[in-house]
Amino acid sequence: MDAAFTEEQDEIRRTLRTLLRERCGPDEVRAAVQTAPGYDEALWRRLARTLGLPGLALSTAYGGVGCGVTELALACEETGRVLLPSPLLATAVFAAPLVAALGTEAQRAELLPRIADGALTAALAVPGRALPEALGLVGARDSAWAGGGRAGGVQARPDRDGGTGWRLYGQVEQVPGGHSAELLLVAARAGGYTRGRTLLFLVRAGADGLARTRLTALDATRPQGRIELRNVSAELLGVDDGGSGSGEAVAEALAAVGTAAGAVLAAEAVGAADAALTRTVEYVRAREQFGRPIGSFQAVKHRLAGVYVAVQAARSAAYYAAWAATEGGTGGTGGTGGTGGTEAAVAGGLALAQALEAQRTAASEAVQLHGGIGFTWEHDAHLYFKRAASDELLFGPVHRLRARAAEREGLFGAADRAPYGGDEGSDGSGRSGGRGGPNGDGRHNEPDGRDGSDGRDGPDGRDGLRKAVTV
Repeated sequence: MDAAFTEEQDEIRRTLRTLLRERCGPDEVRAAVQTAPGYDEALWRRLARTLGLPGLALSTAYGGVGCGVTELALACEETGRVLLPSPLLATAVFAAPLVAALGTEAQRAELLPRIADGALTAALAVPGRALPEALGLVGARDSAWAGGGRAGGVQARPDRDGGTGWRLYGQVEQVPGGHSAELLLVAARAGGYTRGRTLLFLVRAGADGLARTRLTALDATRPQGRIELRNVSAELLGVDDGGSGSGEAVAEALAAVGTAAGAVLAAEAVGAADAALTRTVEYVRAREQFGRPIGSFQAVKHRLAGVYVAVQAARSAAYYAAWAATEGGTGGTGGTGGTGGTEAAVAGGLALAQALEAQRTAASEAVQLHGGIGFTWEHDAHLYFKRAASDELLFGPVHRLRARAAEREGLFGAADRAPYGGDEGSDGSGRSGGRGGPNGDGRHNEPDGRDGSDGRDGPDGRDGLRKAVTV
């Protein structure tokens, strides 16, 4: 791995930082989130047409810039620094790579050039608030997040007229950018029980039976929408062979997007954490107490030093994850198989976990060290705090990200692996138990009669039931 950035990558970072410093201050952010789409449309057009931001990781054959995950991560680090409200994440990180990986040539030729020049915004709608599960960031439930053929989720059926169209019925909550996107990529179950599979469908804005509502989100800078589908006409993304093959292709494409998204989201969180730390350092240098700046007190120095170390460690992890995603070939063309793909997936999940922790720590310390003013709506600290809390709710939690990465690496045996990426599983009676001991009740009896529930069942006096693995 070459840790040095190229001249082109440095220029992307420098140009974007300069533009956002001029056009995306705190007042502009507050004004943008109050608009109907939730972002500054004029700024988005400028970012698209002068910098090619939405097409940064798209192929030049479709009007993109032709860069990779690393460049997209660097750009999102700068957008995260100013908490830029924009459809960049929903369009360029989630939707566009899926169109590139699964779409037919006609679909790619129609959609990707419009996405690249900013004329078309898109969003990925995953039922059940299960976006991190669908992307493979946390333990998945064998496509149960898409409905599983049962009530709930989004169901798809072919048009009764015998054509190639489909009809969708269901509801999706908390879709990032879903209230304003011109194109929706909806994950739905088709085939019922016997030939059930998860497919992706294209739904255009204004389709009959489509209702969208902007939600009041914790983080107003990342607007979300509720999607209601009532017998909505949809177009299948790609080709369905009528069997399990197409469903497996969708799962692989979602996992590839999740690998790249983990690195990009980590970089975005690092940018926000770094900005929160910078603002806090500036404040403690200026704020005086007892006749001296509060930043001169050793206790304050120690707290900020801890935040600095966390942010720098998270930045290194994010950069490595972006490099691994690029080398693993997950830059929007699908496929995470092989050793390289596994390494990239593990790196992306761990980088996101570390970045979310650093973001939470930096935002919390910013609120605390700003004192009374840090708790007010008038100050910007609460914006970073809400971003940190919202990101962990949307893409985490941290312990499940790490558990999934550990599972990919094979660190847990079959007896240690919690079902569906959960905490510890269940003992079959609805109670939270161990990991399925030989007694069937989650406990492991020892030769001396102790059942492992008193914390002294290990040969060295430690609890042999709870096994801690640091990732």
